[in-house]
Amino acid sequence: MRLVGYTGWNRRRFLAMAGVAAAESSFARGPRPMIGILLNGTYTTGTLEARLDEAKAHGLACVQVDMSCAGLPGMPDEIPAGLPERFHREASARGLKIASVQGTFNMCHPGEEQRRLGLRRLRVLAEAFPGTPIHICTGTRNAASMWRPHPENGSAEAWRDMAACVREAVEIARQTKSVLAFEPEVNNVVSSARKARQILDEVGSPYLKVTLDAANLFPAGTLPRMTEILQEAFSLVGKDIVLAHAKDLDHDGDAGHKAAGEGLLDYSLYLRLLRDQGFSGPLLLHGLSRAQVPGCLAFLEKKLAGLTG
Repeated sequence: MRLVGYTGWNRRRFLAMAGVAAAESSFARGPRPMIGILLNGTYTTGTLEARLDEAKAHGLACVQVDMSCAGLPGMPDEIPAGLPERFHREASARGLKIASVQGTFNMCHPGEEQRRLGLRRLRVLAEAFPGTPIHICTGTRNAASMWRPHPENGSAEAWRDMAACVREAVEIARQTKSVLAFEPEVNNVVSSARKARQILDEVGSPYLKVTLDAANLFPAGTLPRMTEILQEAFSLVGKDIVLAHAKDLDHDGDAGHKAAGEGLLDYSLYLRLLRDQGFSGPLLLHGLSRAQVPGCLAFLEKKLAGLTG
């Protein structure tokens, strides 16, 4: 059909205006996170290159790497020369971004020497991967596992030791121009978004940020308050989120252990809150098997595409 009076100039103007409208529509939908994965958590065997091949084949955009992917301890005492370059080179060759490095140790371990050992190893990582976000854990008084609760986690002494360790870690990050991203988690000393806000304010450093895993924020009996808890978390720490995790939960009182989309988490709300915060960083799948990756990725893509309001 021919439009009356539709000159070449008008056509060019129409196309330009259409482009502007499309851009405005895209902007209105908000930024889009990069969907990635904790590389060693799912691809647990094979060389670094083979694991990166799997992430690429699954259509992921970024990865969190762990030194164990290259046959080292997760927190090694030293990193061989050339290994960080290998990580970056092999990821880049596959079109993958290294979103972060795993640097977790128990920052509230009851033994001071264990905390000091963790800090020494954190420096090794930060010096090897300057400028790359490092995922850390505020820890627990449970000496057996940094992911298990302990009755003394709420004590003033536990907070004191954790905060002192975090401050030293942040100084390492400052020196290496890295960012540390800790995760509020019900089993840790920093067990909530409110406590996350507290440690952020106490330390007061641009080198300390947040990893948010919405499946880790629910103490026992709080699932009926999911909307309130998620909205509060974003109001308290939303501007400090640099990494986000995507997994799920089927009960409260513990960290979530289900693959994304296979539990009770309100993903429509979680992803909308990330969007509304302007988050365009890594959204990392976590707690899933190789076989679950395609389904979880499709679930996230569908939820992101369907965001409204």
